[in-house]
Amino acid sequence: MNGVPESLAGYVSRETYEALEAYVLLIQKWTPKINLVARSQVEDLWIRHIWDSAQIWPCIKHSTAHVDLGSGGGLPGLVLAILAKGQGLDLSVSLIESDIRKAVFLRTVARELGLNVRVHDKRHQFVPPSQADTLTARALTSLDELLAAAERHLNDDGVAVFPKGARWQQEIEVARANWAFHIDVIPSITDAQAALLKIKDITRV
Repeated sequence: MNGVPESLAGYVSRETYEALEAYVLLIQKWTPKINLVARSQVEDLWIRHIWDSAQIWPCIKHSTAHVDLGSGGGLPGLVLAILAKGQGLDLSVSLIESDIRKAVFLRTVARELGLNVRVHDKRHQFVPPSQADTLTARALTSLDELLAAAERHLNDDGVAVFPKGARWQQEIEVARANWAFHIDVIPSITDAQAALLKIKDITRV
């Protein structure tokens, strides 16, 4: 279990680590066919993708219904589902991914790893409102657009967590022109310039 970040060590048992390893192998197997991650990143999956996704877990660990938008190869949605299973928690994860080939991959991983996951192979606008406790999206679109999706799919007390890169402050400023919200900014453990934006009480202005 070398390489587990100290802040995540309490959430990653040996069984969970082995499930994450199995997931990484599936990403590596499928990426040449459907480009799940950039090929230049395949050798650096753990830091750039697995732990970058897993750091969201403490923000959503009390959730019972989670939605991940634009799931792609399952980052962070499948990682969160693996962590939930490892903790013995009954978290239902909905992955929304309009690319049919990637949706097939998501279903394959969920089946092989025995995860409590449902895959919607359509755009989030065409998925009925989810009334989820928590919601994520990684490298999908601007914060302004993500808040519209979050308003649609979260329940009234729901929390969204969006990993953002070095321009996260600018994205917040732009979003505040259209939205009111409460936000906590959590420094990323994998990128000194990045942050997790933990947002609730989202309303259009």
